[in-house]
Amino acid sequence: MSGAVFSVQRAPTYTESARERIQKRTIVVLIASQAAGGFGLVATYIVSALLAQDITGSATFGTVAASCLSIGSASAAVPMSRLMNRYGRRSGLRFGYLVGAGGATAAVLGAILLNYPLLCLGVFGAGAGNAANLATRYAASDLAPEHRRASTISMVVWATTFGSAAGSAVSGFAGEVGVSLGLPDKTGSYVFAGLMFLVAAAIVELLLRPDPMRVAEDLSYSAELSTDAEAAPPAPSTREAVSLIWQKPEARLAVLAMVVSQLTMVGVMALTPLHMDAGGQTQNVIGFMMAFHILGMYLFSPVVGHLTDRIGSYPMLCTAGGLCTWGAWWAAVTPPEGVLGVFMGNFLVGLGWCFGVVAGSNLMVALYPLHQRVAVQGVGDVAMLGSGAAAGLSSGALYTIFQYSGVNYANAAFGLTLILAAFFTYTGVRRATRRPHQQQPATAVGG
Repeated sequence: MSGAVFSVQRAPTYTESARERIQKRTIVVLIASQAAGGFGLVATYIVSALLAQDITGSATFGTVAASCLSIGSASAAVPMSRLMNRYGRRSGLRFGYLVGAGGATAAVLGAILLNYPLLCLGVFGAGAGNAANLATRYAASDLAPEHRRASTISMVVWATTFGSAAGSAVSGFAGEVGVSLGLPDKTGSYVFAGLMFLVAAAIVELLLRPDPMRVAEDLSYSAELSTDAEAAPPAPSTREAVSLIWQKPEARLAVLAMVVSQLTMVGVMALTPLHMDAGGQTQNVIGFMMAFHILGMYLFSPVVGHLTDRIGSYPMLCTAGGLCTWGAWWAAVTPPEGVLGVFMGNFLVGLGWCFGVVAGSNLMVALYPLHQRVAVQGVGDVAMLGSGAAAGLSSGALYTIFQYSGVNYANAAFGLTLILAAFFTYTGVRRATRRPHQQQPATAVGG
């Protein structure tokens, strides 16, 4: 109660005129941290499955190790959300990047000791860096004007292009650097990852000031004072956030879109290095394939954000489902020694991920007031990253049973599911909004 009284008596710190200036600075800082974190993420992911396979001699264990990245990301999403709710965006992002750096260090030790559990633990920790990278898109939206929210989200997503593509392209070089330092083959990528996660943490800690979430709360508080409204209620718990999402069909669609995009992207990407390795492809070729996949995920995100602002989220979510379906099918029909089909399939799946995450995130932000957003965003990211973890964990066993083609036919089916869900949600919402307007004339006539 005393906290609520204090919040009503304090004077607002920021004005609307300061919003644009602070937002511009925030975007620059988030782009820099996203680029550094993206480098660390991809440098880690490329070699995880291959290094684990070298240690254990098992493709299944290799995919399990790679999927620990998604498991770690999903596990970090809720603690990050709680930190952000209590202390602001900077605290949550800093936590994620520092845990990611610690995980990369543990992975290096696991490789040196040929200790598979320690390697998995390290990759698990590195996943927190991925969770922080994903959370930056919501930090960018805190101060964004409504008509440019999707474009703002997409600009930060786009920044990952630089770090991720660079991490993919230099994965082979990083391995050579590691060997020159006396480390096992492929371990150099973890060294690069740990350093870049530390760089991202330093950028956020030193430069993300003022905290965009705190500024948005202050501006919201100023608006409440001007309308004599009561102070905003406290942030919902995780269980309450799940309930808030379940109550809205649009929110359920937003989460489904992010889940399908992540599941399909991970499901195709997790197995592709093993598929290409079976066809005699070198690590450099695999690295360039991953770079092409990353370009699909991030390079065109400004265009995706602009289109989402112009035509809305629903058409973009249908497009996301179509791209995921097309890419997974193209990869499925490509033999291990093939290059074009594997490259294009992964590119299209990455592009579908971009459509699904940008449009789904935009829809999620638009549905909830400020004091509820961080909690529902955290739940949405847990669902998205958890689905990716499930895809990664199961992909090795499914690969053994159904082969690369069979798994990707199933991934294509998930894309079709998203198309149908977007269509039926859109038509259902339109019917629900039209019904009151259609009933009002009948009531007037009856009166």
